Amino acid sequence: MELSTDTEWTGDGFAIVEQSRAGLSRAKADEVARPIGLTDKEMARILNLSERTLHRLRPDARLDSNASERLLLLEVLIKHGLDVFDGRTDVLGRWLHGPLPELRRQAPVTLLDTTTGFTMVHTVLGRIEHGIYS
Repeated sequence: MELSTDTEWTGDGFAIVEQSRAGLSRAKADEVARPIGLTDKEMARILNLSERTLHRLRPDARLDSNASERLLLLEVLIKHGLDVFDGRTDVLGRWLHGPLPELRRQAPVTLLDTTTGFTMVHTVLGRIEHGIYS
């Protein structure tokens, strides 16, 4: 899976701000979600949109800056996850949907509706990456 932002998984804050302000297309949300098996319901929650609003958007419609920023944060998280799991989208998708003790037995995907949740999931990925995952 090749993602098309100009940021590394650690994220370039200015690039994210600029792209968020410009707005990303609805089609980009599908492009990001599909390889790791995120549903429209999950994507709507992550993007802080109603599922109905997400469905109504045409593929070329621009997301607002908040939804665009969340989509970019998700994209950065996916890149980090793919680095950790050797590019295996199937493994990353399963990991995102499985409950983890480090996250109070919640699946990582359930925390991605807040920026703090994104940070927490990145932290767990970092622990795995450095061999200190328990």
